[in-house]
Amino acid sequence: MAGTKNRIMDASAELFRRNGYTGTGLKQIVAAASAPFGSIYHFFPGGKVQLGEEVIRSSGAMYELLFQAILDPAPDLITGVETIFSSAAETLRETDYADACPIATIALEVASTNEALRRATADVFDSWIATGAERFREWGLDEATSRRLTIALLTSLEGAFVLSRAQRNTEALEVAGATIVEAVRAAVDAGGGSGNGSGDAAGG
Repeated sequence: MAGTKNRIMDASAELFRRNGYTGTGLKQIVAAASAPFGSIYHFFPGGKVQLGEEVIRSSGAMYELLFQAILDPAPDLITGVETIFSSAAETLRETDYADACPIATIALEVASTNEALRRATADVFDSWIATGAERFREWGLDEATSRRLTIALLTSLEGAFVLSRAQRNTEALEVAGATIVEAVRAAVDAGGGSGNGSGDAAGG
C-alpha cells in the first residue's frame, strides 16, 4: 500500500513540475502512477488539495537535501553556489526545459486562491531560507548577510527558471548565477567570512 502512495506522490510531483497544479488532473496522476482512481481518496481523503500539500512538503524536503548535498562537499562557498546554478541549467537542458521547481510553480498559481497550499509553499521557502542561511554561516558569513544572500540566491534561481523555460535557453540561469557569485564574493572579500570551509566559521 505504501508503494502505491509513493507512486502517486512521485507522479504528482513530476506532473506538477511540468504542468503546474491546476494543469494536472487526478486522472492524469493515477494513470502516471499506475494506480486505481479510488486510491487517491484512500491515501488523501482531502482529495487533490491534500495530495498537493503533501507533495509540496515532501518535494520541498527533497530539494533542501539536494541543496545541502551540493554545498556541503564544495571546496569553497563560491564553487558551491556556481554548482547550484550550473546543475539547475543542466537539469533544464536534459529535460528539454520541462522540469523546474514545483514549489515556485505551485506558489505562483495558488498564492491568492488556496490558503492551505499557499501556507505549504511558504513553509517550504522558510525552511529553505533557514537551511541556506545556516550553511552560509558555516562558511563564516554573519547571520544577516547569510540570510540576505540565501534569499537573493533563491529569488534569482526561481526567476531564472521562469525565463529559461520560456526562452528555452539557460542564459538567464547563467546570468543569475554569475550575479549571485559576485554578491557572495563581495561579502567574503568584505570580511564577512573566508568562504574556504565550514571550519573557518569557528575561527574567523
